[in-house]
Amino acid sequence: MRIAQVSPLYESVPPKYYGGTERVVSYLTEELVAQGHDVTLFASGDSVTKAKLVAPCRRSLRLDKNCVDQLSHHMLMLEMVAQRASEFDIIHYHVDYLHFPLSRRMSRPHVTTLHGRLDIPDLVPLYREFRDMPVVSISNAQREPLPFANWQGTVYHGLPLDLYNFRPTPGRYLAFLGRISPEKRVDRAIQIALRTGLDLKIAAKVDRVDKEYFESVIRPLLREPGIEYLGEIGEGEKDEFLGNALALLFPIDWPEPFGLVMIEALACGTPVIAYRRGSVPEVLDHGVTGFIVHGLEDAVRAVEEVHKIDRARCRAVFEERFSARRMAQDYLAIYQNILAAPVRRVA
Repeated sequence: MRIAQVSPLYESVPPKYYGGTERVVSYLTEELVAQGHDVTLFASGDSVTKAKLVAPCRRSLRLDKNCVDQLSHHMLMLEMVAQRASEFDIIHYHVDYLHFPLSRRMSRPHVTTLHGRLDIPDLVPLYREFRDMPVVSISNAQREPLPFANWQGTVYHGLPLDLYNFRPTPGRYLAFLGRISPEKRVDRAIQIALRTGLDLKIAAKVDRVDKEYFESVIRPLLREPGIEYLGEIGEGEKDEFLGNALALLFPIDWPEPFGLVMIEALACGTPVIAYRRGSVPEVLDHGVTGFIVHGLEDAVRAVEEVHKIDRARCRAVFEERFSARRMAQDYLAIYQNILAAPVRRVA
């Protein structure tokens, strides 16, 4: 099958540091290539892929200090996709709704994976207008705010089986990995660590929009004993960081669409302690791959009981449910369904 993958340009594919969407695009692209498909990846020029790379910009926009208007590069990319659309059997977008007006007027089959939160009132009239656009959710919880959208299915994220090493022996510290922002609640992770007397290692980026929150709310908490802030770490460092942890803390306070870090931890055999929000109950098996908690006291008890979780079982669940191969197979089934359906033309 001739497949186009259209990635955001904010990070390379795969990203050098943080970047969940671009990471998933990379895993999917490489798995589709490995399965023998003809894949073209539209992404930044510093991306690394076995697919055919088409680059609208030289490097990822977040790392390009000379980039002022990020939208302009995405508009250029969409035009490049349109010019080459006849070369593909299907076009798979990962840029949210940006392409909807263009795709509605093109005759090529397409589908869009929505990677972000959808519980935003501004999105309702947009998705009502474009309810003909075929979309995919990354969890069932993600789609709840927009039940009328043209959902083609839910595809959980997947990772290559050899990306992370299984570590059967638990470490002595708690881990927090991702992004420092109000909804990710690293402050909760610090409270949990202090209450349990365990060290907490925080590997997280701080976006420009969250710098004031970091300075005023989080930085003072980093002076507490046993709290270590590592900053943003690269892909090569996550294996050891997650694998050597006693548990990953995921104390979110928002409707998380998926939470890639949860399955990254499971791939290492590290159990997850997460608050019940968004996709968490779909990703974690309570008492099997970690604990789903409802508050601070519940989280503290979970840390005290986490030694009862079988790390080998965590890895086995990852292999059964969250491999890149399974993810690619799920998407291929959706591609086939879309290709079998008549294409609607809009004047």
